[in-house]
Amino acid sequence: MSAKKRIVVVEDETALLTVLIEWLKTEGYEAFGAPTGQEGIALIKQHLPDLILLDIILPGKNGFEVMKELSLDEATAKIPIVILTNLGDQQERQTALSLGAKGYLVKAENDFPSINKMIKSVLSRSQNKNHAF
Repeated sequence: MSAKKRIVVVEDETALLTVLIEWLKTEGYEAFGAPTGQEGIALIKQHLPDLILLDIILPGKNGFEVMKELSLDEATAKIPIVILTNLGDQQERQTALSLGAKGYLVKAENDFPSINKMIKSVLSRSQNKNHAF
């Protein structure tokens, strides 16, 4: 059996952050969370997760700034990011995708099963890419 996939959640709503981490653990992931962009970057560099669930609206550095900073570090540049936000606007979606997000989910439009489906899809795509010949 392979090791548990590791996910870092960066979400400023502490109740949602706690629920997401606990839910991810019940789904078989190793999960860590941070309530700010800066703490998220530190946690990501510490744990080098298989995937990042990232909110856009965060205190200090927003999700876009976090993505830009991670893209500049060779160790974190290729970690797939799924945006999980309240912003459903096409502009934010385009910005996130242009910065390299592998998925974009609006909190109000998605439940845990759909979030998990996106996580599994992105993880399998990134795994296949790493093993391509």
